[in-house]
Amino acid sequence: MKKSIEVSSNIETLFGTRDENLHVLEDGLNISIDLRSNGVEVEGAPRDVARAEQVFADYDHLQRSGFSFNNGDLNSMLRVVTTDPKVTLRGLAEAGKQRSFGRRTVQPKSSNQRRYLEAIEKHDMVFGVGPAGTGKTYLAVAMAISALLAKRVNRIILARPAVEAGERLGFLPGTLQDKIDPYLRPLYDALYDMLDPEKVDRYLEKNVIEIAPIAFMRGRTLNDSFVIMDEAQNTTSEQMKMFVTRLGFNSKAVITGDITQIDLPNARRSGLVEAIDILKPVEG
Repeated sequence: MKKSIEVSSNIETLFGTRDENLHVLEDGLNISIDLRSNGVEVEGAPRDVARAEQVFADYDHLQRSGFSFNNGDLNSMLRVVTTDPKVTLRGLAEAGKQRSFGRRTVQPKSSNQRRYLEAIEKHDMVFGVGPAGTGKTYLAVAMAISALLAKRVNRIILARPAVEAGERLGFLPGTLQDKIDPYLRPLYDALYDMLDPEKVDRYLEKNVIEIAPIAFMRGRTLNDSFVIMDEAQNTTSEQMKMFVTRLGFNSKAVITGDITQIDLPNARRSGLVEAIDILKPVEG
């Protein structure tokens, strides 16, 4: 079917550079879009044409409501909308609204990132499992900083197994923090990206941001804390069991890992894999 859709003048920004966003809609919805002087003409299956019309209506509403998009974010959202029929542009934009984390403003780039942030807000313990580059650690640190600055927690605790990827670092000189710093560098990178370096150093000095080696967490109860365990695929079953029982009152834990990158020696079973199997039916 063919349908002519009237659009407002401010909707031209939806089209993108050289109409790249229209091409995303055409390819994703299997439709063709022709520009007309007073709107667009959409041709395709009735259901797909209706979805395209919904995108135009949603974008017009969001523009009138004061939403602004850079083209990269808009392009990413349109790809999500065309992939998942249950997702609308308006719902994605309103649920995945920009959030301020320290000196950074972050907006979820995909429906999975949006669900990840919503899960962290809603639940006490969240497992973020996925391949490298999907924002597991960065978004977890962002949510921790947000909770700390909003005074919902009193401290951030960072933990990571001291397991090397393929090579042995051997003896590392210095204090305990000096020895484990190389393993926590990705977490530090995210901290320094979102907060002023002086503030990060001050928080570290006052233990507002605390480095907690997994081996030394036994016996502790972590109250009013936002706890992040990174690279959790390299924990043993015993370490994971010990970690998930450390949470006290008013605390959150985010456990991130990639089960395709397990570096445990002697082909030991990952504690992350075991925890996911056991805790899957349990509400966070």
